[in-house]
Amino acid sequence: MHTFHCSILFTPKFQILSYRLAIVLYLSIITIGNIPGARADIGEYASGGVLHSIAYGVIAFLLFVGRNGNKHERVVKAMLAVMAMGAFDEYVQSFFPYRSADVIDWIVDVIAGIVSSAMLWTVWPKIIESE
Repeated sequence: MHTFHCSILFTPKFQILSYRLAIVLYLSIITIGNIPGARADIGEYASGGVLHSIAYGVIAFLLFVGRNGNKHERVVKAMLAVMAMGAFDEYVQSFFPYRSADVIDWIVDVIAGIVSSAMLWTVWPKIIESE
């Protein structure tokens, strides 16, 4: 069963799906997060830090898996993308009177990307060796 999961991770079809899913998730965050009152409604269930951590950690995972290259290249690409995505998210929020851009939120995004990418970087050789 473990070999089956690993073989799925390395198929080009899964990589494309992962990359596209990361983009869809990001666009959903930008869209839904800026609907008036939506952020406050979601905030009843989880704090902003938790939401940012989960969202950008998952995006980093999807981008890492969805890219080609060795694990070092994947980490760099995923981190640069998460940094840019988080910064743009905060930039977009600055245009809405009921939202505000926050550097702390961007830092949380980057830390979530670092943690997610570091975990994948650590496990990636083990996944490859187990095939």
